[in-house]
Amino acid sequence: MNQQKKAVIWDLDGTLIDSAAYHWEAWQFVMAAGNFSLSYDDYVADFGKRNAEILRGRLGENLPDETIHRISLAKEEKYRELVRTRGLELLPGAAFWLEKLKLKNLLQALGTSAPRGNIDAVFAALDVERFFDAVMSSEEVERGKPFPDVFLAAAQKLKLDPADCIVVEDAPAGIEAARSAGMFAVGVRTTHPDLEADLVVESLDLLPEDWIKMTKEKRNTK
Repeated sequence: MNQQKKAVIWDLDGTLIDSAAYHWEAWQFVMAAGNFSLSYDDYVADFGKRNAEILRGRLGENLPDETIHRISLAKEEKYRELVRTRGLELLPGAAFWLEKLKLKNLLQALGTSAPRGNIDAVFAALDVERFFDAVMSSEEVERGKPFPDVFLAAAQKLKLDPADCIVVEDAPAGIEAARSAGMFAVGVRTTHPDLEADLVVESLDLLPEDWIKMTKEKRNTK
């Protein structure tokens, strides 16, 4: 593989788009209908994981698959309804970096825990699909974050070695997944204050101008 090539693999929710409030509202909707509870702290702690991992972790490992499917379907349908009716915004700095990296001819991919239907809803609401050379949903891999599967699959789609990829994430599960994949991890503190990433910033608009170069230099010093 061409070791000179670099790619950025973006997480979606909480990294590129301001969707946390919609997801929490959708969870509240299904909790009211399904007579179960999930605290806001639990929601934040599990941000970035797939619904199956969240539900089994909070409601029990023996939760039937059909129950998980029913709750997940209702929750994501509610989320997509909120996106369609209220719109969606990119987080500060997201549009700038998506455009800048595209102009620099760096490959970009999406590696997200979101189901494909949510990705399509985001693409319908925001003009961002054109930036991505590959899109990978965790629905398409065996294991969700914090396992590295979705990022490794994205790298494979880009025809790159994992070591040539930089992941930008906002959740501990995503950071762990990136590091398990052997990728440089950039953490954005939009949903979690404590991120054990290789480079941490408060928001995308505070990324240093030369952060792509910095990732290479940091990797070479390890």
